[in-house]
Amino acid sequence: MTADSAPPAPYAANEAASRGRVHAEPAPVLRGEYQRDRDRIIHSTAFRRLVYKTQVFVNHEGDLYRTRLTHSIEVAQIARTIARALRLNETLAEAICLAHDLGHTPFGHAGQDALNDCMKPYGGFEHNLQSLRVVDELEERYAAFPGLNLTFETREGILKHCSLNNARQLGELGERFIKRRQPTLEAQIANLADEIAYNNHDLDDGLRAGLIVLEGLREVPLFRRQHDAVVGLYPDLQGRRMIHEVVRRMINYVVTDLVETTQAALRAAAPGNVEDVRARSEVLVQFSEAVAAEHLELKHYLRDHVYRHYRVLRMTNKANQVIRSMFDTFFARPELLPDEHYQATQQLEARSGEVGRARAVADYIAGMTDRYAIVEHERLFDPSKRS
Repeated sequence: MTADSAPPAPYAANEAASRGRVHAEPAPVLRGEYQRDRDRIIHSTAFRRLVYKTQVFVNHEGDLYRTRLTHSIEVAQIARTIARALRLNETLAEAICLAHDLGHTPFGHAGQDALNDCMKPYGGFEHNLQSLRVVDELEERYAAFPGLNLTFETREGILKHCSLNNARQLGELGERFIKRRQPTLEAQIANLADEIAYNNHDLDDGLRAGLIVLEGLREVPLFRRQHDAVVGLYPDLQGRRMIHEVVRRMINYVVTDLVETTQAALRAAAPGNVEDVRARSEVLVQFSEAVAAEHLELKHYLRDHVYRHYRVLRMTNKANQVIRSMFDTFFARPELLPDEHYQATQQLEARSGEVGRARAVADYIAGMTDRYAIVEHERLFDPSKRS
């Protein structure tokens, strides 16, 4: 029996046993509950904006670098492969992956760090919590409720990390962080699929940008092993075809290891259902120790040679200045915000004082694309630009 035809495992998430939605709705027609979640995410405004939010490189630097949108699609593809191999719920895994970056700021991690610094006096900013805020409150598509009204299981998977202080404010959704429990296996898959995608694709983008070179990457065992295999099979292969062949083999290698290691962990733990998975103190979806170490070594290499490259740091510095100056200006003068965001600022400030005002400003900035943030910054500070 192939993975395509195998029945779901007893510990797979089952929408019939879902903890449901915050706002009750009639059952969907022609699709399941997790399909409805996925479709709502794809049709959301925040999802479309991801096409102009970048991973490492600012959007205008080139059309071929990953954006948050292409990254999310790549994560979803990897997660579906793993979920199918493990007989888990592919659609739930896909929905979580497609939503996991909805709360990301413009300018990648640099933007998030800058906005978090601005928000430290007001509760901080964390993109996982912002993604949840987007699907729970900020999307405006339905007459009967704010947000997208996703199922508990999708919302649980979006919330990858959470401080205890924030968890205490999230009710049932925050309980697992307080009680040190785990999310569904589908959420665990989404977490590692994200790491697999950005490690391998930041490597690819770093090579394309000329920040790293093949000779240097051969210091990394995970890369060197697959590079040697490709050179042995195709000694005349050069350029982008060589790089793509190596990267796809690297992804296949770590995904295969993850599936095999997780299968062994599931056999040993023998969970009877999804609640048995949640009750555990440690995750069951995992790499082998050897591959986890190699994957971490690749991550460190990218940190030192891509994310800390002077060209990326220059972009980081620019992003920091753009985010900080806009936040400070909009916080001091919220009437400069577009009308709907000014109204949101007034509403949140009436409810929570300066904390509410800061959160509304952060919502506006976090929702910006790279190009919109640059244009809005010019409108605020360049006298030659029209407001």
